[in-house]
Amino acid sequence: VQLQASGGGLVQPGGSLRLSCATSEPTFNNYTMGWFRQAPGKEREFVGHVIPRSGTTYYSNSVKGRFTLSGDNAKNILYLQMSSLTPEDTAIYYCAARYGAHRSRNPNDYRYWGRGTLVTVSS
Repeated sequence: VQLQASGGGLVQPGGSLRLSCATSEPTFNNYTMGWFRQAPGKEREFVGHVIPRSGTTYYSNSVKGRFTLSGDNAKNILYLQMSSLTPEDTAIYYCAARYGAHRSRNPNDYRYWGRGTLVTVSS
């Protein structure tokens, strides 16, 4: 499966942004779909993921309550709606997928990756 992330850009603190992850085939029934991010000088970290079939979502503590995952099955797109953004959210955001239902938050457990999209939160 191929993934393509988009929607990054420059946003002011407190603002919102929606990222999109387009997939080359339907994934929501068979793949755990996730978002990760990597800030300069830091390791890639888990942001959130959605479990196939159940649609259950999980988020890191740092984004819980501010970020929301959703999907459009007809268009094969996974969205990450981000709100109340802070400079600490500045990073390259990646979408990723792994086959099956898994709760792993380790990026090494995800096989498929899209190119990242840069989110910069600054005034």
